[in-house]
Amino acid sequence: MRSRGLSQRFVSRLTRETLALVLAGGRGSRLNGLTDNRSKPAMPFGGKYRIIDFPLSNCMNSGIRRVGVLTQYKSHSLIKHLLQGWHFLSGEFNEFIDILPAQQQKGSHWYQGTADAVFQNLDILSNHAHEYVLVLGGDHVYKMDYGELLGFHVNQKADVTLATVPIPVSESHRFGVIRLDSELRIVEFIEKPSAPPPEWACGTHCFASMGVYVFNRDCLVHYLTEDAARPESSHDFGHDVIPRLLAETRVMGFRFITADGQSAYWRDIGDLDAYWRSNMELIEVIPECNLYDPDWPIWTATEQGPPAKFVFDEPERRGMALNSMIAGGCIISGSVIRDSILCRNVRVEDGCAIEQSVILPGARIGRGCRLLRAVVEEGVVVPDEWIVGHDPGHDEARYERSPGGVTLIR
Repeated sequence: MRSRGLSQRFVSRLTRETLALVLAGGRGSRLNGLTDNRSKPAMPFGGKYRIIDFPLSNCMNSGIRRVGVLTQYKSHSLIKHLLQGWHFLSGEFNEFIDILPAQQQKGSHWYQGTADAVFQNLDILSNHAHEYVLVLGGDHVYKMDYGELLGFHVNQKADVTLATVPIPVSESHRFGVIRLDSELRIVEFIEKPSAPPPEWACGTHCFASMGVYVFNRDCLVHYLTEDAARPESSHDFGHDVIPRLLAETRVMGFRFITADGQSAYWRDIGDLDAYWRSNMELIEVIPECNLYDPDWPIWTATEQGPPAKFVFDEPERRGMALNSMIAGGCIISGSVIRDSILCRNVRVEDGCAIEQSVILPGARIGRGCRLLRAVVEEGVVVPDEWIVGHDPGHDEARYERSPGGVTLIR
């Protein structure tokens, strides 16, 4: 993240005057079985975290201490996580993380789209004094100083600012793609095009919306109210609200890039391959997303429990982990874990070989199992001598298997 010459006091004033609304109600249908019983922001990630911990930690580290989390789809585990891990703010100083479930506050329907979700919670804007509204997706993994984004927004005299990131043109069908002019004003926007116009690209890349928006408060209220009155609208920011804003307001694009102009770390956990790959990136020697940075901690719920334990040190029966991350409460009993992530309270019995895999909380791996490029769902018991990831045809007959060769054991 680049410094833009803003004083710390200036950025702090801006963040104190900002309300963040985190959209955390989505299912994440492309994750298939992983979101059958939880929303996408509640997905375990990186051993001890949930995906929503990343945007919430960005808020805390940026000095934004007024946050509303909008929930809807199968939100029990998400709400439980928020209550356990995000209750430390001080109400005496008007700091809060409010959980805002769909309540049919404006009409007889639940949240119908991202814009409608915010519209149904406009009352919260009148309850707190602030000038800016930061709208965030709750299902992306990244570290971003929102103070820089807000400073850019104010300096550019913008009505709305979209955070943008370079992506390969070949992946443009997954994102809202934008065209910036020389002053970084967004002049065109297409939601999930099959391919953007050639003149939008810079070589093999183009700019995509990160789903991170800064609104001047009055602008947001006006356009969401207008959108809610349009029966033909799908009430979505990308499909409906942003295109109207481009024609009538000053919409700027904040480029989320490194000091040398490269794409900063930002991951859309869109499908099983992306989920597996983003976890695997964390165990690299020098990962792009550094979870060990004391200047930018990632906060989460911390459960009381024992540390991880590795038992037995005998030939052919040695408990150890190599190039891996092992969360608290795990017991590795005479097995070898390589290039993998084990979440809390996983138990691995004797004689197993687990490689390039992600094991979610509370799973049990029986004796003599061999797992390769697998994701094991929370609480699953894998029987003794089970082999997964070594015979694609056999795996496809039993499990969900991704195009990239990752097997989901449910």
